[in-house]
Amino acid sequence: MPTMSRPRAASPPRSLVRLRTLGRSRSPVDDLYHTVLTLKWWQFFLGVGAAFVVANASFALAYALSPGSIANARSGSFEDAFFFSVQTMATIGYGQMAPAARFGQVLVTLEAVIGVLSFALITGVTFSRFARPTARVLFAERAVIGPRDGVPHLMFRMANYRHNTIIEAQLRVILLLEEITLEGQVMRRPYELPLVRERNSTFVLTWTAMHAVDEKSPFFGPDAFARLKRQKAEIFLSLSGTDETFAQTIYARRGYLLDDVVEDAYFADVLTVHADGTRVIDYARFHDVVSAAAWRERHKKTAE
Repeated sequence: MPTMSRPRAASPPRSLVRLRTLGRSRSPVDDLYHTVLTLKWWQFFLGVGAAFVVANASFALAYALSPGSIANARSGSFEDAFFFSVQTMATIGYGQMAPAARFGQVLVTLEAVIGVLSFALITGVTFSRFARPTARVLFAERAVIGPRDGVPHLMFRMANYRHNTIIEAQLRVILLLEEITLEGQVMRRPYELPLVRERNSTFVLTWTAMHAVDEKSPFFGPDAFARLKRQKAEIFLSLSGTDETFAQTIYARRGYLLDDVVEDAYFADVLTVHADGTRVIDYARFHDVVSAAAWRERHKKTAE
């Protein structure tokens, strides 16, 4: 059976919105908590490590301003001052080096306070990053339009990649169109596409959401695609539900261009049910679509 293949990789949800701002502050400090939460893990740990080194190097320089402020440290040794700062900030205290003068005692007190607060903040942020609920919903890289009971339907395929249960999953599909008002203003207007089934009470395996292309649908008519392309149409999917593992609401999204929609086609079969009731999902074909003609030919042969 011929298929139109797509890459097999489980890519993250794609957003069609490409945003570039002007006249806006780019400082990450303006919304530091959000910036830290949205960093990639390697960026987060690299930043924590760099901050730790810079902080201890700064205190080492401060100790060096007063020679003799650290007992048992080599005179003028930045290395000894740095590692003494590490022991102080991490509250290790091996006992080989200790503050020896009032200047050193004051610096140790200040560093201890900063160290306690810093580690508390880093621990809290790290926990927030781990505890933040995330969705692992896989969207097919293409949408298809094919007949169902004689009526064309626009179809989107999703899978719960974790294979736990997303309770009361709800999907909304928005068609974004560019329109010109009577005053000549260009506006981007969203239109919600009604679905045959917009809710899935127990989203465990796969889900193919369908929008009937009837007289009320913007995809209806032989010139529908040409008209929608002139209006720079984009399709946005937004899925929400309660992840039973987290017991919290999760969200997932995906965007499609009109070029991502394959007409007169179906999604390739990926779900097999064995005699004992075991269900097998073949993710290697999850992004594949099959022409409607090939689909009909295959099922014709099967029936014979």
